[in-house]
Amino acid sequence: MLTACAEKPPALPNGAAGEGGAAAEKRELVLAVGAEPEAGFDPTTGWGRYGSPLFQSTLLKYDKDLQIVTDLATSYRIGEGGTAITVELRADAKFSDGMPVTAEDVKYTFETAAAGGSVVDLHLLERVEASDARTVTFTLKHPQSAFVHVLAATGIVPKHAHGADYAQRPIGSGPFRLVQWDRGQQLIVSANPLYYGEKPVFEKLTFLFLQEDAAFAAAQAGLVDIAAVPALFSRQTVPGMRLESLRSVDNRGILFPYVKSGAATADGYPIGNDVTSDLAIRKAINVAVDRQALIDGVLEGRGTPAYTSADGLPWWNPETVIADGDLDEAARILADGGWADADGDGIVEKDARKAEFALLYPAGDATRQSLAIAVADMMKPLGIEIRAEGKSWDDIGKLMYSNAVVFGWGSHDPLEMYNLYSGTNAGVEYFNTGFYANETVERYFEQALRAETLEEANAFWKKAQWDGETGFSARGDAPWAWLVNLDHLYLVDERLDIGEQKIHPHGHGWPVTDNIETWRWHE
Repeated sequence: MLTACAEKPPALPNGAAGEGGAAAEKRELVLAVGAEPEAGFDPTTGWGRYGSPLFQSTLLKYDKDLQIVTDLATSYRIGEGGTAITVELRADAKFSDGMPVTAEDVKYTFETAAAGGSVVDLHLLERVEASDARTVTFTLKHPQSAFVHVLAATGIVPKHAHGADYAQRPIGSGPFRLVQWDRGQQLIVSANPLYYGEKPVFEKLTFLFLQEDAAFAAAQAGLVDIAAVPALFSRQTVPGMRLESLRSVDNRGILFPYVKSGAATADGYPIGNDVTSDLAIRKAINVAVDRQALIDGVLEGRGTPAYTSADGLPWWNPETVIADGDLDEAARILADGGWADADGDGIVEKDARKAEFALLYPAGDATRQSLAIAVADMMKPLGIEIRAEGKSWDDIGKLMYSNAVVFGWGSHDPLEMYNLYSGTNAGVEYFNTGFYANETVERYFEQALRAETLEEANAFWKKAQWDGETGFSARGDAPWAWLVNLDHLYLVDERLDIGEQKIHPHGHGWPVTDNIETWRWHE
């Protein structure tokens, strides 16, 4: 297939330019960096949560170290025990149609997003008030210091121009403005001359919507300046391009049912598993799995070991890192937990129950399939029998409360940890499907949410992972066995500088574009 792609590269859609003069003179780029945003470009329905919103700007943003800094805002403060956040706006920001950005636009944006019930999580927002043209206050139903991360991920839309067709014809205060969108083919944008921030070097960007093999072929043919590629292609060289292997928290891990069987959800789906509810089983798997071997064998070496859902982020606790690939230690944990091969069949048991269970993965996901099979193989010498089984998402949605599942997460928002591990989210959507609960962890979560500074909040997020005695990481209750963080891979024109990239979140969207206004040609 690679040969076929290389022999016949895809033609560029009308209007896209794959060639130009010298790099220093070329003021446009052609990118194939991800899937088409089929819902369009409206932040009130979720656009821009993973990567630059391009056309809009946000109140706050992340710097290269993922610390919260101001953008449309000049300052913000958290008060009232974490239930009020007051933001002051800059005075020089204008939408691309020339109208000023005001507090009324901010109020309208968040009220619209909340009313629409979109993927923007605003269920705790009680009200938004614009006290004057430059001041807006968010009042929350309950304390949530992490709400500032919502402010860093939600682009502001103009109240005066947010009509039914906004998602197709966005107007915003971001670094670019939309020129042309040919569905299924390409998106063309140009620099916004009214942008208040650092002016983009590139005056025109053309985003091509190509499958990964076609993007690789386009890179081989010199038709794109940057292309997202899978690990499968990462060992192939392309003249004139370099491979950028960018760190991420786009993780994959095994969620274990944490409680014993016997209960059921409101829909009648079984809850719990009598094997994975045993701490020794979960701990032994975490210690026995060889994460680096998974990276080398499944990801072609393009990834990092995963120990939590937030490795390397400001709220991550580095004490969660454990020694792994240690079968002797894993066997000791099992033996101490009362598991033994009583009948010599190679599978350990306890109280007449064999250490065997299914590990589910989405049937169409080759990476998760390979991880599931590899982990199952790694556990056989321990006497743990894992059956890797591919299922549809519909089936997983019914079975995930009573079976282990290979899931993927990874966000720039610490609230994801609360969603995954809080007992209040047990059985809610795809979050805490294992029904994990720990009162000490819950107290740390509450303290983190009530904190009035991010530094104070981060200290409690870290304790929830491991405080020296308990926590939700593998050192504590081990409700997950996190496996790997996928590197995000891009072939990049060797003359193109894509700046200092942040740790990327889960792969939805175009995270590489987050700093696109800083991209430039190497001198």
